[in-house]
Amino acid sequence: MSAPEQRFTPVLLTLPGLTPTLALEILPHGVTLHRLFVQADGRTHDLLIGPENPADHLTQKYTNTIVGRYANRLPVNQDAFPLSRNGHSSTFTPQSNESPTVSLHGGRVGFDYVEWTPLLDPSESQLFTDAEKSHLNGSDGVVGVIFKRISEDGEEGYPGRLLVETLVSLVEPSGPQAESVKTGSELKLGSVVIVYRAKLLDEGKVTPINLTQHWGFNLDASLKESLTVKEHTLSIKADHTIELNNVGLSTGSLLPVTGTHHAHAEKESKKIGEKWPTSGYDEFYVFSPRSTPTLPTRVPVSEFTPTSDLLKEIITSEASSKDPLVQLASEKSGLRVSFDSNQSGVQFYSNNLTNEKNGARKKIHGGSGVSGAGDSYGVGSAAFLEFHEPLAAWLNPSTIGHSGNDTLLASGEIYNNFVKMDVWFKSPVA
Repeated sequence: MSAPEQRFTPVLLTLPGLTPTLALEILPHGVTLHRLFVQADGRTHDLLIGPENPADHLTQKYTNTIVGRYANRLPVNQDAFPLSRNGHSSTFTPQSNESPTVSLHGGRVGFDYVEWTPLLDPSESQLFTDAEKSHLNGSDGVVGVIFKRISEDGEEGYPGRLLVETLVSLVEPSGPQAESVKTGSELKLGSVVIVYRAKLLDEGKVTPINLTQHWGFNLDASLKESLTVKEHTLSIKADHTIELNNVGLSTGSLLPVTGTHHAHAEKESKKIGEKWPTSGYDEFYVFSPRSTPTLPTRVPVSEFTPTSDLLKEIITSEASSKDPLVQLASEKSGLRVSFDSNQSGVQFYSNNLTNEKNGARKKIHGGSGVSGAGDSYGVGSAAFLEFHEPLAAWLNPSTIGHSGNDTLLASGEIYNNFVKMDVWFKSPVA
């Protein structure tokens, strides 16, 4: 098999069991979640927008890919930024790509555009412990694959040689499932868990790091009736957004959401389209303080032993079900997704910069699957929910949220970032 074929050959994950409810296709190109299949009420849904042909992700950038080393926008200056943490120091020169003064999603060739190596044997992982790798054989209701790459010192201006591993996994639903869909009750179909780990391989270095999955959801698209998420209900447990300047960079100030179109409080049950802003949504929401602590975003290497098991805490936690940070739901399809994360906020983007004349739409979503056929996804066709830390957090300490993470990683530390998404289905009452 040639390298290009490997890059776009999906790795398939399915839940254990005779009738799996979830299946996920991941591409080594950019750790791209190409398809997320949900089997519910005799119908197959793909919850993620995107192209039919895996290779079309080359041109439909940031569609369900990882982004890094740094998600979102960083300022580009003439001078390098000095970095300091734990007695180590480095300098950082972001590379402009969106505009002369803005570096977007890691620079000109970010993590989304490179090939990652799937570790088909989990024992090859260096950043997941023996205890954590023991969960990935299916016996605990978990299946997963770890993708690896090394980002070289100086890549896109980032200091330090960085080892990065990303675990993508499916988890069987836990707890009793006694309720019947015939009564209109809701069933949990399973979970998607993504864990990002990173470690500097050089001594005495500091690097900015802020990884996320740039995934775009439309819970109705497979019904082939509508390509808008304006009828979806969205809730975000956030009191503030980050103020942005005219090129989308953080000003370092927080803005309250109360009384604005950014108030996506669960109690309001507001549909996305009810207060739709003229330019759509592209905002970072800082989560409200949490009542219980979550997992650390950085772990000293000295405390990371073979028996350490942060993954068990993630896969067994019920926070994403009982106290989710974010929820997206559709009455039309009966589908709902609920999220937990140890990150301080979420970027909500409503696919504003797209054009139906460009790109391709999946056949399962009613498209031709042909790039440039004119039937791609339009504005408002997806809700991108990207869990990460605030924009340029180390430059804007007043915006740092509950994790206290300034997004700097020093030698001797392991970066630990997770998002867990539960998938639910509620059949309409007859």
